[in-house]
Amino acid sequence: QVQLVESGGGLVQAGDSLRLSCAASGRTISSYAMGWFRQAPGKEREFVVAITLSDSSTYYADSVKGRFTISRDNFKNMLYLQMNSLKPEDTAVYYCATRASKFYSSQWHAYDYWGQGTQVTVSS
Repeated sequence: QVQLVESGGGLVQAGDSLRLSCAASGRTISSYAMGWFRQAPGKEREFVVAITLSDSSTYYADSVKGRFTISRDNFKNMLYLQMNSLKPEDTAVYYCATRASKFYSSQWHAYDYWGQGTQVTVSS
């Protein structure tokens, strides 16, 4: 049974930073692609960033490129999302997800396990 638990969300002001964490169990994250998605009220779930197996190639949505950084600690089986220069439009529930593949995907339906999400609210 794969479990993902996100933490680190909160209420911040525009320009601030947050670091989200995702604790994984039941699956070794170094063996599979992992991703972060977000969903704002009334909007579809949106791809944020993904990281692939072994070579740790990363893929970012244009909206977060240069501001967000994904990383992982294979020893701790943890995934992170460092978010800098936050904007009000970054406000959403953020989810980490994993898929049974070493390749990344930007499509949320390609991921088979999800965390419960953590709320990020950025005030202007």
